[in-house]
Amino acid sequence: MADTYTIGKRLIPQNQLAFVEPYVATDPSPIQTSRNFLARAVLLNRDSILIEDSVADFASAHRFLFVADDQTAINPAIRFGVELFSPAEGFRPSKPYQSRLRWRDLDGNDQSKLLLTSPESVLELITNGEALADAPSDGRAQPSKSRRTKRPARGKSPARQPC
Repeated sequence: MADTYTIGKRLIPQNQLAFVEPYVATDPSPIQTSRNFLARAVLLNRDSILIEDSVADFASAHRFLFVADDQTAINPAIRFGVELFSPAEGFRPSKPYQSRLRWRDLDGNDQSKLLLTSPESVLELITNGEALADAPSDGRAQPSKSRRTKRPARGKSPARQPC
């Protein structure tokens, strides 16, 4: 089914998977498994599912948008907003975040993810829809050609040939 993603034994509707990010196990890991989880798929409500594919492989297979500096793939089917990030008083982030990716979950609640990438770059990515499909498998994004097609200007139709 094209409208779902199969992750393990779960079927996830396309409109409920927000992004995929690298998974880094903590030591000692609370997860006792022999499986090699490389990424986690984050749903709109911030629930997550560990996956054995790398972010780049998952993004390439499902045509997600790839944010190279963050090694994060975002779902082009989700409506995201982008904000400048400035830490609140007393908050000392461990990384130099520049932007905040925002979306609403199915209950209408605001959700967000901090990104290292500049807000202008993130906005350009989600606006132009450059997909990872053209990127090499090492996870670095390459510029891709726009998927937009030229259409005639409004009010002008292409000349028709008589039959």
